[in-house]
Amino acid sequence: MAHAMFASPSSTTPFNRRSPLPNLPLTPPSVSSLFKASSMLQISGSRRSVSYRIKASSEDSSETSEVGEVFSGLKEKWDAIENKPMVVIYGGGAALGLWLSSTIVEAINGVPVIPKFLELVGLGYTGWFIYRYLLFKSTRKELADDIEALKKKIIGSE
Repeated sequence: MAHAMFASPSSTTPFNRRSPLPNLPLTPPSVSSLFKASSMLQISGSRRSVSYRIKASSEDSSETSEVGEVFSGLKEKWDAIENKPMVVIYGGGAALGLWLSSTIVEAINGVPVIPKFLELVGLGYTGWFIYRYLLFKSTRKELADDIEALKKKIIGSE
């Protein structure tokens, strides 16, 4: 169930009276019947200013319990980690690497010729891969065997 409360402009939510946005209607008729509201309007000159405070509440507390379960699961996993500083260092390094790669990609994307060239290289490699591994049954089998060998190598059963 959602409740809407109208408050005076001097409430805790600040609104700029000189907003560049046009004045919008308070609520459409279909929506106003859904909210139980009391309003306080302040009229100054030809302008009308209204502040809204909308409060949503739910009678179902299962969402709150699910969030609590997620956080408790994360806390248990964090407590099970023995070398916490190393995890923090790896996480920071991953964030730094992501930022650095994003910066490099933006710089490359700024040069007009390079993105089109890299797109052409990607299309060429995709065409070669399709021709080499996907067109014929024997090469598809070879690709599947290579993938299985790689899986075994990663898992460590080979």
